[in-house]
Amino acid sequence: MKHLSILGSTGSVGENTLRVVRIHPERFSVKALAVKKNIEKLYEQAVEFRPKVVCIYDAPRAQEAAPKFKRLGIRVVMGDEGLEEVATLVGVQEVICAMVGAVGLKPIFAAVRAKKTVAIANKEPLVMAGKLLLAAAEKSGVRVLPIDSEHSALWQCLEKQDPVFVKKLIITSSGGPFRNRKGSLAKITPAQALNHPKWKMGPKITIDSATMMNKGLEVIEAANLFRVPAQKIDVLVHPEAIVHALVEFVDGSHFAHLGVTDMRLPIQYALSYPERLEDHLPHLDLAHLTALHFEKPDRMRFPCLDLGYTASKIGGTMPAVLNAANEVAVEAFLGHRIGFLGIPKIIEKTMRSHSLVYKPVLADIFAADAWARETAEELS
Repeated sequence: MKHLSILGSTGSVGENTLRVVRIHPERFSVKALAVKKNIEKLYEQAVEFRPKVVCIYDAPRAQEAAPKFKRLGIRVVMGDEGLEEVATLVGVQEVICAMVGAVGLKPIFAAVRAKKTVAIANKEPLVMAGKLLLAAAEKSGVRVLPIDSEHSALWQCLEKQDPVFVKKLIITSSGGPFRNRKGSLAKITPAQALNHPKWKMGPKITIDSATMMNKGLEVIEAANLFRVPAQKIDVLVHPEAIVHALVEFVDGSHFAHLGVTDMRLPIQYALSYPERLEDHLPHLDLAHLTALHFEKPDRMRFPCLDLGYTASKIGGTMPAVLNAANEVAVEAFLGHRIGFLGIPKIIEKTMRSHSLVYKPVLADIFAADAWARETAEELS
């Protein structure tokens, strides 16, 4: 039995994690849950899974809800201290990190220092402070496991492979809503950018897909996770979304990871590793695949991808600046304050203005994040 803490339990990754737990109750139990403010859904989860502790990050909401959870015999904690308590709870072996934004950084580092295995779904920790996090994990003797489908696929392809024989890592992209759109993207509206042809996601990640910033961020994640330079990572547009990643070896061989597109697959692997558990998902039927298409992304039309490569190559605090400026620019676009093409312009201007810290500590990362948000807001 593996005991879990789930940070961000009411989001899509958190809910899918609980679906895996529900299917395998003999293997997993939930000891703690954490959310920012969705108390109603958290309460439903608490009734079903009966954790020992829940964290509601928003303090006023937590104080208001505490008596309701107390009647279930569940203690309520709040704020940054509450998140760290949930992440370091005695008896928990694995912490699933799915809280969006920089708020998840401190509890993830706390979990690693407490010698918990950490499974990461949100991009910010590996983008902003990936090298620091992996160094801390190595010092504590624990693993950082990816839940992102592309990085889970790379991890599985690279398992037991000697890095010296790896020539290239390849992550795939659906291409977003504007893959086949002709003409300028200057007049794209938020409604158009939010209309993803394949998946229903939150607004921020949907806009990242439209600008291809999601792949720019994933390049940084992969470079940090697998300790390879950004120039050894390629992105290919693959509209069928069946092949999630590939590894090319020096002899010309390619390993590819194929599977149905369902977050429960990488979540379950991160929970059960090094074992594989029988799933209850639709299986990939290769006989029904008519074709698999791959193409290079148009970097001129989608400059956010190159900004991700640039931030990874520069390193230091620059990935944190890229991430923060992108969040602010996306919000400005969704709020109709800037145009679609204003997103990469604001990010690039913010990056150009940044005074880089080459070897940052965690305090430098937070300072760069705050500076970039303020600068990007001024540019918006």
